[in-house]
Amino acid sequence: MEDWPKDFIEMLDTVALVVDEFFLGVAEAVEAVAEEMQSTLGTEIDQYLHELFEPIADIYSELEDVVGETDQYMGYTYTEEPTVEKNAACIGCLHYHGQVYGGSLLVCAMHPYGWDDKNCPDWESN
Repeated sequence: MEDWPKDFIEMLDTVALVVDEFFLGVAEAVEAVAEEMQSTLGTEIDQYLHELFEPIADIYSELEDVVGETDQYMGYTYTEEPTVEKNAACIGCLHYHGQVYGGSLLVCAMHPYGWDDKNCPDWESN
């Protein structure tokens, strides 16, 4: 009976080793699960965000197209140069204005819609 303290200490050492091995195994398992979840979860989050924001991006793109089309009707002006196909009589004319207002081209003060043939009576060289 005198060896019971020694046996008790050996038993405690054995229990400590078993508990250590148990927690090392649990830590390795948790780490493996965490890596798997991170890989899977990252892919799933990317897919979810893509599915969430793709329709928003499409709507934004369509909205940009609509706003771009309506800019000319919202008071924005831009210049349109005469070409052989459109307003050929105005090429090189001093009076050519060529600004688009509200979607309508103002060719010049004398002929707001342009001249039909190639010889405008008011043509002057710049």
